[in-house]
Amino acid sequence: MILSNLSVPLLGAVDTAVVGHLDEPYHIGAVAIGAMIFGIVFWGFGFLRMGTTGITAQIYGQREMVELRLSLIRGVLVALLISFVLLIFKNNIADFAFYFIEATENVTSHARVYFNIRIMSSPATLINYVLLGWFLGMQNAKFALYHMLFVNSINMLLDYLFVIKFGQGANGVAWASLIAEYCGLVIGLALVKSVLHDHPGKWLWQGLLDKDKIVRLVLINKNIFIRTLCLMFTLAYFTAQGSRMGEVVLATNALLFNFQTFMAYGLDGLAHAAEAMVGRAVGEKNRQLFYSSVIIILFWSVIVSICFAIFYAFFGYNLIALLTDIDALRENADNYLIWIVILPLVSVWSFVFDGVYIGSTRVVEMRNIMLLATFAFFLPSWYFLQGWGNHGLWLAFVIFMFTRGLIMAVIFLRINQRHGFITD
Repeated sequence: MILSNLSVPLLGAVDTAVVGHLDEPYHIGAVAIGAMIFGIVFWGFGFLRMGTTGITAQIYGQREMVELRLSLIRGVLVALLISFVLLIFKNNIADFAFYFIEATENVTSHARVYFNIRIMSSPATLINYVLLGWFLGMQNAKFALYHMLFVNSINMLLDYLFVIKFGQGANGVAWASLIAEYCGLVIGLALVKSVLHDHPGKWLWQGLLDKDKIVRLVLINKNIFIRTLCLMFTLAYFTAQGSRMGEVVLATNALLFNFQTFMAYGLDGLAHAAEAMVGRAVGEKNRQLFYSSVIIILFWSVIVSICFAIFYAFFGYNLIALLTDIDALRENADNYLIWIVILPLVSVWSFVFDGVYIGSTRVVEMRNIMLLATFAFFLPSWYFLQGWGNHGLWLAFVIFMFTRGLIMAVIFLRINQRHGFITD
């Protein structure tokens, strides 16, 4: 899962690199803003992946082959409904998003082109979220790897063709994403067929609209959605504040956030493993498997985070040089590299416990923790640190990530002291 997840930020780095070698920095800014908007529009519906993983893993532990099929169909139907709404209101979403983003005319115009193209990938993107979550819940990390690598490899290849060969700029990046998502949907459905062949069972359609199952799905997805919105709000606010400091700061933060995203997806690979293992343990009511899974994931997550911090400390300057030829961006990014070195060490805990909470479907606690970290720590921190400029913005984000992990660890220990994550 680490390998498959790392292909996602690698794609983001390629997106940045292909436009970073064009003549003007507004290309990077346009892709950064476009990606940020879809971080809210698409990643905001990350509950389609997370909720599917937790529910499916628990069903897998209970060995209910019929319900395994129905959980997939319910997720796909929800994804189609959401994408239908997004496409109907795409112009309203664009107007609302760009109203709150203060960027130059060049950046905004190119970002709008990016948006209008990429929004058309909504059905494929959201269904792919469901398929990925279902593969993980089915304890099939291999197919999750195949699926993600296929989508992101196609995307990177098309990035090169559309931007470098055909000179398309930000709109070329958007077209690459759209085509790759639909290609991924085709291969994903083929992989689903293979999984179902190995887990024979009946399609009892009368259970598809089971009231209790639907209510549980809605409640889980609602709480994960609120949690994800808080995270996306934080990232969007971070980008918007950088945008107000000028094109160079906006582009600098976009470059550096590729490092954070790369680390985040690497640790998320371990978090996804935790979701699958913990969900299965809860379904089987296997306390030994639960605690051994948490300990193993914690150990390897800390090791991986230390490796990221060391790698960024020694090679960060070289990576920045690979991402852009613009001297002003290179020099500015070097000034803020210290925050990228610190972030893996303070972020690791929130990623680990995200996996535990999702796998055990403790989504109410996860939602409340994210609300607290966003509005009680991140926003006040930035308010008091504004005098530090962009350094203050990065420090506020570090405080946010540290707070999330700390509170999640405290709540985890409290649940264990009371009755545990597995009830008899």
